[in-house]
Amino acid sequence: MPLLSKKGLKMPESPIRKLVPYAEDAKKRGTKVFHLNIGQPDIKTPQIALDAVKNNDIETLAYARSEGTETYRKKLVNYYKKHHINLSPNHIVVTTGGSEALFFAIGSITDPGDEIIIPEPFYANYNGFTTASGVAVVPVISKIEDNFSLPKIEDFEQLITKKTKAILICNPGNPTGYLYSKEELQKLKALVLKYDLFLIADEVYREFTYDGLQHTSVMAIDGLEQNAIVIDSVSKRYSMCGARIGCLVSKNSEFIKTAIKFAQARLSPPTYALIASEAALDTPQKYFDDVIEEYVERRNTLVAALKNIEGVKVANPKGAFYCVAELPVKDTDHFAQWLLEAFNYNNETVMIAPASGFYSTKGEGKNQVRIAYVLNKKDLIKSVEILAVALKQYPN
Repeated sequence: MPLLSKKGLKMPESPIRKLVPYAEDAKKRGTKVFHLNIGQPDIKTPQIALDAVKNNDIETLAYARSEGTETYRKKLVNYYKKHHINLSPNHIVVTTGGSEALFFAIGSITDPGDEIIIPEPFYANYNGFTTASGVAVVPVISKIEDNFSLPKIEDFEQLITKKTKAILICNPGNPTGYLYSKEELQKLKALVLKYDLFLIADEVYREFTYDGLQHTSVMAIDGLEQNAIVIDSVSKRYSMCGARIGCLVSKNSEFIKTAIKFAQARLSPPTYALIASEAALDTPQKYFDDVIEEYVERRNTLVAALKNIEGVKVANPKGAFYCVAELPVKDTDHFAQWLLEAFNYNNETVMIAPASGFYSTKGEGKNQVRIAYVLNKKDLIKSVEILAVALKQYPN
């Protein structure tokens, strides 16, 4: 048999999806599985987006422009303006999901062997994107005891080498739900300017901030025009994960020119999804107000319930719709599989995401899990009840 690539063999499994076969087997046995493992909201997609596709009279499904239609990018400019970000359509490259936006960003600024510094825990697929590009992740650890706030700038600085090309953050954070303050972003600004690095900010959860806190975009910070790159997506904002539309945003014209070459290589983003995403930009503010109110209630319900379980420690998220919890077990990878293979409570169980997959430092996060509060409050309460029973029965 021909040999596979070393890069392919190094590609990490998704900690979110690797347990799917065990969940499917549990369902076949008649066990109901509550999915706390994946950020697939149960919130309805705006009807205006669905109707734009249903009522479309396209006769030939043609390619779109590689960087996305001009009408969509112009509407995106108006969207960003509402968030105090002043852009032109030429600052935006539309992509097939936020994932492709990050692929294009990494491909445009790094060569094989280069390094990107990322606070961990971080979105698990960052490991996959960098591995596929031959780039090394250099982690800087944030702690649950500090609610996963930005690590000390000195911790970043001592990791910078000649191979360092960027610092990558997710704001608000997946998996932590931490929201970086304007002051923290100013510290990162000073660092990337000092060392002439890019600052990549994954801002796909921008709308979802709680407790009166406001999101600050790196694109809104003066002085970062040549350094800031934003990754964005419609997936979570409009509950349109299956549309696979995202975008890459930067005022660095040379970066955008380079990213467009990657976009041209894959021809174009999907046309129907572009139509739906453009229509979604007309979603009224009440939609977001209602969604945020719902997520705040879910967060409060989940965090309070988890804190009532003996031995569980949980960080309080200020954005997105995830939290990281520390469980009284040695290995949450084994525990998560056991929940699906060998446990049920009244013929029900829960599916969680082991947090070790959100770290690149070996051995970190082994007793932590990411929980997505994308279920209704009744199901969240039931899920935590099941988790509490499981922790008592688990042969740790």
